[in-house]
Amino acid sequence: MSQPRSDNTPLIRQRGLCEYEPIWHEMQAITRQRTNTTPDEIWLLQHPPVFTLGRNAKPEHLLDPGEIPVIPIDRGGQVTYHGPGQLMVYTLADLKRLGLGIREFVTRLEQAVIDLLADYHLEARGRRDAPGVYVEGAKIAALGLRVKQGCTYHGLALNIDMDLSPFARINPCGYAGMAVTQMRDLGVTDSLETISDRFVAHLLSNLGYNGREQPLE
Repeated sequence: MSQPRSDNTPLIRQRGLCEYEPIWHEMQAITRQRTNTTPDEIWLLQHPPVFTLGRNAKPEHLLDPGEIPVIPIDRGGQVTYHGPGQLMVYTLADLKRLGLGIREFVTRLEQAVIDLLADYHLEARGRRDAPGVYVEGAKIAALGLRVKQGCTYHGLALNIDMDLSPFARINPCGYAGMAVTQMRDLGVTDSLETISDRFVAHLLSNLGYNGREQPLE
């Protein structure tokens, strides 16, 4: 496996609270326009309440959406929920430049979450049959990606301090009765912003980046 370029420094963009669809379309546009010199980007944000359906999503896993919008999208996987208090981490990355295949990229995303949780003395693990990160069998982070021309977009969702009740309206990631959890319920009292900063450090390390460039926006 090739090593990352020495100048492979991603842009870290703090986006705040953003509606889902404009962010999704922006990721698509950037990915379409990328060249081999386009820097990778990591976006950190939250979404208002929304259910998203991956390309393979089965309608029967959407049990009772109620007033929450449902958006079919182009990532892999089934149905999941996003809402305030959940950290969204979108990875616009050139896999070839990182020297990673998609399976290894997913594993490293999961490991970044596992390393973050270890900072708080929480033992977590991934599951090969159901991508994501779990604490005592309950899902705390979901992953879903799209790869086009060797570049990824979408990313992961980490439950920090949110209303978990909408997960009862779906079969999370296509698994009936799957338990979900969040950092607040596991005793973590740090703010989302503090957790976000700590997570980025683990993510950069796990993906082999050699630095970070923080844009002004």
